[in-house]
Amino acid sequence: MEIKTFGVIGAGQMGNGIAQVVAMSGLHVIMNDIKTEFIEKGLGNIGKNLDRSVNKGKMTEAEKIAVLGRIKTSVELADMASADFVVEAATENEPIKFQIFKDLDQICNPEVILATNTSSIPIGRIANQTGRPDKVIGMHFMNPVPVMKLIEVIKGLATSDETFDTTWELAVKFGKTPAEANDFPGFIANRILLPMINEAVYCLYHGVGKTEDIDTVMKLGMNHPMGPLALADLIGLDTCLAVMETLYDGFCDSKYRPCPLLRKYVEAGWLGRKTGRGFYEY
Repeated sequence: MEIKTFGVIGAGQMGNGIAQVVAMSGLHVIMNDIKTEFIEKGLGNIGKNLDRSVNKGKMTEAEKIAVLGRIKTSVELADMASADFVVEAATENEPIKFQIFKDLDQICNPEVILATNTSSIPIGRIANQTGRPDKVIGMHFMNPVPVMKLIEVIKGLATSDETFDTTWELAVKFGKTPAEANDFPGFIANRILLPMINEAVYCLYHGVGKTEDIDTVMKLGMNHPMGPLALADLIGLDTCLAVMETLYDGFCDSKYRPCPLLRKYVEAGWLGRKTGRGFYEY
């Protein structure tokens, strides 16, 4: 099946980044969210990203206009009926994702692949919400999407080879480097990354070091481009907590227990950059 129109569910930091990358590859995009204000914010972010590219000489003004022209917005999930491939990039919440996939299964043509950008929820559990488990797959983009080259491609137990191959080829078309991961909680990236972030939070919790010093050690001692606590703020502390809970529930191993300080910050609404406060103030 030729893919001409790509659906994106969610216009947040991941969703608008995916929409931008897909539109830059030449495909038409339907970017959907539940409120017009979320859509407008997402489009505004895409516009700022493209303006930076124009100012740096990486694209022309005409190319920017063409990219924006390929993005159609939507607040009705039913609009996904005209999509040839859909990726869900909603909040990391199982019941919300499950409902989206149940609805998409009824809305989209039977041959349409339904992908999820989940960072930790097993693909098989999501696929089980549909009548097309062979066409459900993980397509895990990294944040910020326009900059990061990696896409994890995750097959569920029932995912067909055809679905995997189509998703892999799309990742390459988007200028990304795909990597195959098997369907375990957290996959590869977050099974390694989030316990490291969680351990950094424990270091802060136990008074081993201050926020800035913990990040400095990891940046200069381990050559990481960003410290783990600053990265947690970028990801969103609510997302970090959700991934740790998925790992803890999935493996029942105490090494994945979320740090109480991480939970405390989330309960206080200190979610990182998106709320203006996390481990740092913005």
